[in-house]
Amino acid sequence: MDAVDLRSDTVTRPSPAMREAMAGAEVGDDVFGDDPTVIALEARAAALFGMEAGLFFPSGTQSNLAALMAHCGRGEEVIVGQDAHTYRYEGGGAAVLGSIQPQPIQNLPDGTLDLAMVEAAIKPDDPHFAVTRLLALENTIGGKVIGRDYLAKAVTLAWKRGLSTHLDGARVFNAAVKLGIPVSQLCAGFDTVSVCLSKGLGAPAGTVLVGHAGLIARARRIRKMLGGGMRQAGILAAAGLHALEHNVSRLALDHANAERLAKGLATAGCEVEPVQTNMVFVRVAKERCASLQAHLAAAGVVAIVSPRTRLVTHLDVDSAGVDRAVEAFGKFFRNAAAAD
Repeated sequence: MDAVDLRSDTVTRPSPAMREAMAGAEVGDDVFGDDPTVIALEARAAALFGMEAGLFFPSGTQSNLAALMAHCGRGEEVIVGQDAHTYRYEGGGAAVLGSIQPQPIQNLPDGTLDLAMVEAAIKPDDPHFAVTRLLALENTIGGKVIGRDYLAKAVTLAWKRGLSTHLDGARVFNAAVKLGIPVSQLCAGFDTVSVCLSKGLGAPAGTVLVGHAGLIARARRIRKMLGGGMRQAGILAAAGLHALEHNVSRLALDHANAERLAKGLATAGCEVEPVQTNMVFVRVAKERCASLQAHLAAAGVVAIVSPRTRLVTHLDVDSAGVDRAVEAFGKFFRNAAAAD
């Protein structure tokens, strides 16, 4: 029986239909700008978001970094959340490679930033300070959905204070599906959005940066500098096109499976945080993490167990897999309770 892999929605494997699309992709040389499938993907993504242009990247980390470098010059500043992927989980690339100063602000429990704190963090026009150039947000963040009302206020504040805006939208389609609105409406007003295709959408690799044509042109030069120019990239772009056409609306099923998982774990006696999209967070006593991970592995359930364990549903986990995971967790905690 196949393992139930709940580590991330990045572990998905291309479906037979996606592999067929990849095998039949028409290709060129994307560094020369003549790969027709890449061109089609970039145009499709830009249209979905109501943007002028798109640019295909190997990864979301590189897409975010190129976006920040397109917005900010050396020694300029980005305001960003403490929990944001661009700040916390991307190797400090903006500072190391872009010479961009991050100004982190603590995220609120709902994942947003206090906009009064954002405004207070904008530096005055004084040579003692870095020039605050960019506000960077994330949606979803930690599985939490940031609603349109907040995003509208954030981009309005940025516009009034002369800042540009970037959205790390690695899982923005999860947010849009949860809210029941198109991504063009959800992301309206942002100058750039980074859209990952290799998470819940199921492509093997790839992210598209969409935005204003001038920023995308700058990002293209930066992509080359970062080593992100690929040749016959249409093979990967075909997977991305298939993902956009077939795997967006089905994200609602991942959300439903996450709810099913959360309810089952709660019934089994686990401490579970409220669920919004495809992520379930479970509290586990530190001294039990190693034994729980081993127990789950023996039961065919793959997870990264920590005191705040993240379990992620995706297109390779069905309701039967969710039930197997619930049973494995339940058995462990029943045995632990009996031993206590």
